[in-house]
Amino acid sequence: MPLLKAGTRAPEFKLNCTPDQKIALSDFIGRPVVLVFYPADWSPVCGDQLGLYNELMPEFGQFDAQVLAISVDLAWSHTAYGKDRKLRFPLLSDAHPHDVSSGYGAFRENEGVCERALFVIDRDGVIRWSYLSPTGVNPGADGILRALEGLDRKAPSRKEAAHGTH
Repeated sequence: MPLLKAGTRAPEFKLNCTPDQKIALSDFIGRPVVLVFYPADWSPVCGDQLGLYNELMPEFGQFDAQVLAISVDLAWSHTAYGKDRKLRFPLLSDAHPHDVSSGYGAFRENEGVCERALFVIDRDGVIRWSYLSPTGVNPGADGILRALEGLDRKAPSRKEAAHGTH
């Protein structure tokens, strides 16, 4: 399946972020989501990529964007990796049968890992930008930041709407 393109409704998912807790994409309706598929915990390129996004959390926060990272590693590995790297965003496990990464066109069937794929999903759950990077290349954050800048920043977040501020 090819990588999902801009204009497509982001497929709903609910994945483990710890061995006993799950996160759903719909938990973030009303906020932009930066969805990061990556091949594996503990790999050098993934470490550089996720470390960069961790450093850029204040910039993502200016757009009220939530970063969610997905690989096929088990939640136990994610828990250890996230703690070791001091990551401030959830790592989600798309372990067998890899329905989420496959549904986004981000599963590398011949290797059994996620592609290095990025998506920016708007406040209404629609993909506004997607990018497939070569597996051995850190895609950086420029494309993500441009896509977030392109979203309608005038739409209030759920938090702002609940407090009557804008």
